[in-house]
Amino acid sequence: MHWIVLLFAGLFEVVWAVGLKYTEGFTRLWPTLGTFAAMAVSFYLLSRAMTALPLGTAYAVWVGIGAVGTALVGMAVLGEPAGAGRLISIGLIVAGVIGLKLASG
Repeated sequence: MHWIVLLFAGLFEVVWAVGLKYTEGFTRLWPTLGTFAAMAVSFYLLSRAMTALPLGTAYAVWVGIGAVGTALVGMAVLGEPAGAGRLISIGLIVAGVIGLKLASG
C-alpha cells in the first residue's frame, strides 16, 4: 500500500513540476494555486509513504517518478526534444527506480 501512495506522490510531483511552467513565475493565479495544491498533496503523500518505507528509497523513487514523468510530459506536450540520449537516460532512471523497489521489498 505504501508503494502505491508513493506512486501517487510522484505523479503529483509531475503535476506541480509541469504546473510551474504555466504559473509564469507565479504571476498567474489559477496555475499558481493548482501548483501549490499539487505540491501539498505530493509532499503529504510522500510523508505518508515514508512512515513505512526507508527514507532514501522513498525519496529517490519519488524524485525518479517526478523526473521521468516531467521529462515525458515535456516531450509529449511541450515539444521538447526526444533524442536517443535523452530516452536512454530516462530508461536508466526507470531502471534505478525499479532496482530500488526490488531491493527494498
